[in-house]
Amino acid sequence: MIAVVTGASAGVGRAVVRALAKRGIDVGVIARGIDGLEGARREVEACGRKCAVAIADVSNDEMVEAAALKIETELGPIDIWINNAMVSVFARADEITPEEFRRVTEVTYLGYVWGTQTALRRMKQRGRGTIVQVGSALAYRAIPLQSAYCAAKHAIKGFSESLRTELLHDRVPIDVVMVELPAVNTPQFDWSRSRMPRRAQPVPPIFQPELIAEAIVDAALRPKREVILGGPTALAMAAERIAPAIADRYLARTGIDGQMTDEPADPNAPDNLFQPLAGDPGAHGRFDDRAKGFSLQMWARRQKPALALAFATLGTFFVARALSRT
Repeated sequence: MIAVVTGASAGVGRAVVRALAKRGIDVGVIARGIDGLEGARREVEACGRKCAVAIADVSNDEMVEAAALKIETELGPIDIWINNAMVSVFARADEITPEEFRRVTEVTYLGYVWGTQTALRRMKQRGRGTIVQVGSALAYRAIPLQSAYCAAKHAIKGFSESLRTELLHDRVPIDVVMVELPAVNTPQFDWSRSRMPRRAQPVPPIFQPELIAEAIVDAALRPKREVILGGPTALAMAAERIAPAIADRYLARTGIDGQMTDEPADPNAPDNLFQPLAGDPGAHGRFDDRAKGFSLQMWARRQKPALALAFATLGTFFVARALSRT
């Protein structure tokens, strides 16, 4: 089996690459930064699997197509395509320049469109395949200081839902899966462009990327329409559905300070908005001491068949016991 991951050089994408290789899957990795891609290659090969490296900026549809061609030439037909690449800007909406809005949209939204179209060109011919869109709770409930990123995640949701209906109409056996993420401990919060006075952080609670990666791979191998990861994601989605005006006021009160640590930001810190940063950042950010490696909601979701059987067995036992007393 062959899988492709965009944004594979760091963060969630990097953890997904490792999780795929550990499941015995060969991986094609796409990103802009060669250092992180080579690190991903070494990790895949350490698991005894093959890896094809393709340098590409996903905002460029021709580069994405060329990357897919290179990967299929080296590894074979693509079975799974995972869209994950992203960039962001932490700033108030009226402080983000047109160039910055355009860039976030072209990478974080259109990068998914180009990746999906590239995958579809191959998967439709073969009559099989799975496309995974790595989304976010922010696809449902936007927060302050991330208007460009939140808008892109909302757009991915709308694009994927439209595509899914087209595939169903045409009876094309390709799965489109949305995976909605909570806050994750990744390097994103050190290399995203920011105009905040203090250093950026994910809104707690924070989860480790390996936990998220395992769930993404599960979703790719056993496709469902949508997978919600973490109690905070489910809560944010429920709040938006039930009481959006209350959620607005709550986030207005807590959402800005909640995205900043107490440390002052360096106004001259480099970012990866237009160019990749040198070095191999790996999967983890700087929040290891605060990040959780376990989620009860995610555990229960994975154990759902066993839990259902256990509850059914327990229910049958109590019914039988009650009947035996009559």
